[in-house]
Amino acid sequence: MECGTVRVPLDSARPDGPRLRIAVSRVPATGTREQRRGVLLVNPGGPGGSGLPYAVTKREKLPEDVRRAYDVIGFDPRGTGRSAPADCGAMGGLFDAPGPDPLPRTPAGERAWSDAQRRMAEDCAEGLGPALPHLSTTETAHDMDAVRAALGERRISYLGVSYGTYLGAAYAAAFPRRIDRMVLDSVVGPWDWHDFDVRQARAMLRQRATLFDWLAARDGHYRLGGTPSRVRASYARVRAELKRNPVRGFGAAEFDRAVYDALGRTERWQRLGEGMRDHLREGSVSGLGPESPEDAFDSPASRTFQAANRAVKCADDPGPTPDGTVRDLRSLRARDPLPVLTGLEAATCAHWPHHPPHRTPLGSEGGAGVPPVLLVASEHDPVTPVDGARRMRALLPGSRLVTLHEDYSHGVFASRGNDCVDGTVSAYLTEGRRPARDVHCTGPGLP
Repeated sequence: MECGTVRVPLDSARPDGPRLRIAVSRVPATGTREQRRGVLLVNPGGPGGSGLPYAVTKREKLPEDVRRAYDVIGFDPRGTGRSAPADCGAMGGLFDAPGPDPLPRTPAGERAWSDAQRRMAEDCAEGLGPALPHLSTTETAHDMDAVRAALGERRISYLGVSYGTYLGAAYAAAFPRRIDRMVLDSVVGPWDWHDFDVRQARAMLRQRATLFDWLAARDGHYRLGGTPSRVRASYARVRAELKRNPVRGFGAAEFDRAVYDALGRTERWQRLGEGMRDHLREGSVSGLGPESPEDAFDSPASRTFQAANRAVKCADDPGPTPDGTVRDLRSLRARDPLPVLTGLEAATCAHWPHHPPHRTPLGSEGGAGVPPVLLVASEHDPVTPVDGARRMRALLPGSRLVTLHEDYSHGVFASRGNDCVDGTVSAYLTEGRRPARDVHCTGPGLP
């Protein structure tokens, strides 16, 4: 892997103003000179995720013909990794362990929750300083184009996953004629960020109900109950016990975070189920907490991720109102008395010191000339619900949607091992074969 940096203006509207460095990585194509198509920029999502190592980790999973055709280019978006990493300090107590119960049930609890969101915004304002309004997706799209220019390429191809799809759509809006081929996998819908977070929270409830069914059907192993209602009671008991008596800094907030992370990928369900079982049996949390110290929520990488996540979301749209966030919280609680609120990251934007006048332009919202792209979605992905892909396609005229049915996980292409998906996307990237219509692939079902 080759590494370097590209200098870009903090504010693209002021090219002679302060500058920062964007860290870039490259793994060259393995094919012949005739087989090489150009560069494939990749982004793993977030917002807040480091993309520098993704050139290696994602490339290892790409089909061989894609590796032959493209130099794979990773980069740390501004505010992440090695590209002027964001620092929001304590973030209103976000990293306290155990953290306060993130599910308020009383007016006093709602006020405390809102106050924590306000303190997070204040910490970010202090830590980010003049960079705060410029850590936006639109500015990152301009950084991508600076990377393109530095590589000497007239056009780029692009593979974005999760938040990377939102970034790709923003690049399409700003630089439609500089796109060769673009794949948007596990698509974030074209909503304000807080609206998206609420939609995701609803999808998490649907996914958790599926998880309860799955665990009940395997009660011989997990011992959490032979019906979904009994599994739910076991789940509620684990959470209540951890709230009352945290174990080595692991309480209700940490449990909710573990559940949120597990719901997005079915291969994590076994560990979660066993972790709940072992806690009820032995009081252990070893199966619920991070698997390694590097994954700790308060690690330096996680602190940068969380700070950049809020900075980007709050720079991308006007944000919600404080009263609106509380109404949405109550709406989720009315759907289910134990919602998972971990993903309501943009709630702090209600207290942000800078409010953009409008949402980030995406796709055709930037004007004419956006080329058709390929979108990919999992039918039951709770992290980026499939409706987001359908909504985004309306902003990318002529695009096709590849849906993996009977799949419940986040991240599809070169991730789920599905020949139908991988073959369709690979043919598009290497040969330009855009399907004549939407493609429907059969997924693996539940594990």
